Amino acid sequence: MSASPFVIPEPPRPVIAVAGDDGFFPVRRIWCVGRNYLDHIRELGNDERTPPFFFAKHADMIEADGATIPYPPLTHDLHHEVELIVAMKSGGLRIPADAALDHVYGYAVGIDLTRRDLQNAARKKEQPWEIAKSFDHAAPCSALQPAAKIGHPSKGRIWLSVNGKEAQSGDLAQMIWNVPEIIAQLSKQVSLEAGDIIMTGTPAGVSALHPGDHIECGCDGVGTLKITIGQPAA
Repeated sequence: MSASPFVIPEPPRPVIAVAGDDGFFPVRRIWCVGRNYLDHIRELGNDERTPPFFFAKHADMIEADGATIPYPPLTHDLHHEVELIVAMKSGGLRIPADAALDHVYGYAVGIDLTRRDLQNAARKKEQPWEIAKSFDHAAPCSALQPAAKIGHPSKGRIWLSVNGKEAQSGDLAQMIWNVPEIIAQLSKQVSLEAGDIIMTGTPAGVSALHPGDHIECGCDGVGTLKITIGQPAA
């Protein structure tokens, strides 16, 4: 008799590498903040007065630095969105903003890959965005830098280049909601727990990607990430 309590093989646990450490950060859930940089709101033609909101990706969509990401199905307009990532070591409901950083393990830089044509179609039909945001390999992420080493970045350049040409450039100080406010607002909706990560929104400059593109992005004091867009998945 098998020693496993599961009736099928247990799926691999999604993890993120930790810079300078042999250990890994286990990923529980991925939360994303929409419309958190004013210039990005304007470039997509959205209402500047609408506050940021939250959506989710599945944890197994995490991809590591150096990955080749197959061009996803159903889209002809795959976009990059570079973001600061916050990794939680603890949590709870209704976390006060002035206590929020006590729950943060560390930070990374990542890319919220988006099937923009599907997102636009969903908007027109007033349908959920999940098909546009949550798909295989949709959350590339750099190694985490523990906050114990780098502190809690609230300013610093965040950028992304495609094939050596800069596409996105902004500053963390331009976020409409800062990290403590994001944690406080999100924890009003759900109980945040250890292993949750939060993608905090993207600056202006999002654009289409194509098979063969080489993407590099980074955030001052946090790290860098490189990925390649591969051919469409078979």
